[in-house]
Amino acid sequence: MRRTIVVLGIAVTSAAVVIVAPAISAGGRPHARAAATTVNVTGKEFSFTLSRSSARHGSVTFRFTNKGRVKHDFSIAGRKTKVLSPKKSQSLKVTLKKGSYRYLCTVKGHAGSGMKGTFRVT
Repeated sequence: MRRTIVVLGIAVTSAAVVIVAPAISAGGRPHARAAATTVNVTGKEFSFTLSRSSARHGSVTFRFTNKGRVKHDFSIAGRKTKVLSPKKSQSLKVTLKKGSYRYLCTVKGHAGSGMKGTFRVT
């Protein structure tokens, strides 16, 4: 019985090392991982409001809500939401590198009326 407990203890300890090992680099330091960011975006006639104007590079989720009276969408980095009816929402997940990205509403005439801007990625 005692031998079984010792073997079980070694197996549990080994499993813990295996789970932790992938997160440690060869130099013994944890790997740097870019944190996922969520940006809340509201659109209405004829503007966007973003909860933040920049984020670190990596995965960014834009949570777009149409608070206007007509249909709108949100487009950034070659990706876009569906054209949404008023009071509807959709999330758009993109992976962004460092730089500046233009965002806009692709409904005809909306970007020209002010539904556009620039999002910065560091």
